[in-house]
Amino acid sequence: MIEVKPYKDAQSSKREQVEQMFDSIAPKYDFLNRFLSMGIDQIWRKRAINSLKEVNPKQILDVATGTADLAIAALKLNPDHVTGIDISNQMLQVGRNKISHKALNGKITLQQADSANLPFEDNKFDAITVAFGVRNFEFLQQGINQMYRVTRDGGKLAVLEFSKPKSFPFKQLYNFYFKYILPGWGGLISKSKTAYTYLPESVEHFPEGENFAAYLKNAGYKKIEIKPLTFGICTLYTAIK
Repeated sequence: MIEVKPYKDAQSSKREQVEQMFDSIAPKYDFLNRFLSMGIDQIWRKRAINSLKEVNPKQILDVATGTADLAIAALKLNPDHVTGIDISNQMLQVGRNKISHKALNGKITLQQADSANLPFEDNKFDAITVAFGVRNFEFLQQGINQMYRVTRDGGKLAVLEFSKPKSFPFKQLYNFYFKYILPGWGGLISKSKTAYTYLPESVEHFPEGENFAAYLKNAGYKKIEIKPLTFGICTLYTAIK
């Protein structure tokens, strides 16, 4: 897998660059998600949460939680608690403000942590979610191994990640939007051209479909399912420990 970094000329690690990038766009992140996806991202998150109903999770971990959209959506499952982790403190601060505004402090806790070294004991969580974050892992297999470690036996993983449409003409229309329109609007609004240039590049080189499922299998996950959403723009991966 080719490693794609946000700042190509910088000598810092991918983790450091991703943290810097998300810190810089945090204030505009939620607006851009809604604007650039035309709201479809909210539908994808609902699909991910609904996929976890069968395990009736009481303890949920949301990895790469960002501004806590998925952590908040997970409350639909009536868990005892949701823990969200992210490497970007600025994204977490936006999330904390949302949680406080919604009076959800007793239900959701956010903390700064890295997917490569999750600060939790083995078998702690009934369910783990990741929405559009695995592309940004510096060490993909290590991050997945860590999620497997902290999932209880019988617990479930749900991963949302961008993928590439395959069918004509949607493939061509999507590629044009993703490579030209999205970086332009994203850079203009966020004031960070880098972030919305990195996005299509990271999707292009991400091991989607069966290739990503192989990482889940290597970690030990079973009953792996791959569900393309919205003509293949996004894929929902689920698996059981």
